[in-house]
Amino acid sequence: MIGKLRVVNTLTKQKEIFEPINPPFVGMYVCGPTVYSDVHLGNVRTFLSFDIVYRYLIHSGYKVRYVRNITDVGHLVDDADDGEDKIGKKAKLDNLEPMEVVQKYTNDFHQVMELFNILPPNIEPCATGHIIDQITMIQKIIESGFAYEVKGSVYFDVEAYNRDNNYGKLSGRNIEDLLINTRELDGQDEKRNPLDFALWKNASSDHLMRWPSPWGNGFPGWHLECSVMSTKYLGETFDIHGGGMDLKFPHHDCEIAQSVGAGGKDPVKYWMHTNMLTVNGQKMSKSLGNSFLPSQLVTGDHELLERPYSPMTVRFFMLQSHYSSTLDFSNDALQAAQKGYRKLMNGLKVLDQLETQITESVEPNEKVIEQINQLCDNCYRAMDDDFNTALTIGHLFNLLKKINSIHTGQLSVGEIGLECFNRMKNTFKTFIADILGLRIEQPLQAENVLKLILDFYKEAKAKKDYEKVDHIRDMLKGEGVVLKDMKTGIDWAFEEK
Repeated sequence: MIGKLRVVNTLTKQKEIFEPINPPFVGMYVCGPTVYSDVHLGNVRTFLSFDIVYRYLIHSGYKVRYVRNITDVGHLVDDADDGEDKIGKKAKLDNLEPMEVVQKYTNDFHQVMELFNILPPNIEPCATGHIIDQITMIQKIIESGFAYEVKGSVYFDVEAYNRDNNYGKLSGRNIEDLLINTRELDGQDEKRNPLDFALWKNASSDHLMRWPSPWGNGFPGWHLECSVMSTKYLGETFDIHGGGMDLKFPHHDCEIAQSVGAGGKDPVKYWMHTNMLTVNGQKMSKSLGNSFLPSQLVTGDHELLERPYSPMTVRFFMLQSHYSSTLDFSNDALQAAQKGYRKLMNGLKVLDQLETQITESVEPNEKVIEQINQLCDNCYRAMDDDFNTALTIGHLFNLLKKINSIHTGQLSVGEIGLECFNRMKNTFKTFIADILGLRIEQPLQAENVLKLILDFYKEAKAKKDYEKVDHIRDMLKGEGVVLKDMKTGIDWAFEEK
């Protein structure tokens, strides 16, 4: 490894040397999806960014426990206090059990993660599986004097907390400004302060997702589940907490307050946040009509897309920007990413073909050897600089130039030596596959290839070139496909023997 890993901590706004609480173990928690709607591109970017963090920490020798939750309670909307039960609403509309809705969208989420080669976490807890734990944390917060119960609901007392603590310290907001901008909401008359947020909400009889508690039947507040599940599996204080920048306030500020209120400790050492997405310079939004789903990117089924883009092209495109930078989607940028991705895949293909025999009479080229070693070091330096995948990719392209020079004969393996060649080869492959998570996609569809072979078969039959006809038949049979000469034309079938 080269140097020390440094990360930008959202809490301190500084780039800090990464020093785990209990090395070599690292605890990492990322706010997961809400499972009542389709996965959006912002989700993909966030989970892809922390997939890189996860991969690089493992590569660097750390033992990582990566926890990513599933929000399946049914309360998550823009307003966490009196939000609509979206899961319950969808269940009623489609005449389903709420957990059927949850399972459907959880399965869809996992399929999208697999599509973009995003590794699964070590633990993926769900909010509904931790209701008792959430009730326990609420009781601790009440005992500490930072929460109160009203008509079956429990609210966090922001003013009481802020007397000795700093509510809003992650987002940089202060109570006075927040009070000025607070809008009137249902249930505000129950609160001591408009900024107080729900830890437990009393549920009406028609609210499908509700559970018994010391305060009556209800459901937990949005912020509570992450505080409970992160500290349950990673300890009262753990290393990394991540999510999109839109979660800094109120969600993550509330998480900090809850954890301090329950246990007296700041829960996280390093806060990390991904930035937002734009399309052709405009914020991605359904109301603007410029929002598209991951599946639409892959199929090209959207009026703003000129063509489909493969999952690895999209992954490569996202990695070309630092996770904390705004990422702008455009056809030009995606098409450029497609070219770049394919160049790297061709580099992998070339590496496997290169002859590694060294001719003893070749004089070592010390200058080139130094350049290659420097480029390998630079790949690590870039990743050690707050997981800068954009810089890393630039260094990989410079390594690719050296690889292509050997491929074209401008440079020989003998000139750089087997040790240097192997380091270049291992660095290039490791960073592309293991760290950046890019994989080779099949450029051809099997059905299209089969159609092409059938055309050759028809042509050979028409010319009465029976030797070629037999060769094509034997070749396809070896792949489990048999050809059938029908009265209606030529057809194929899977071999049944």
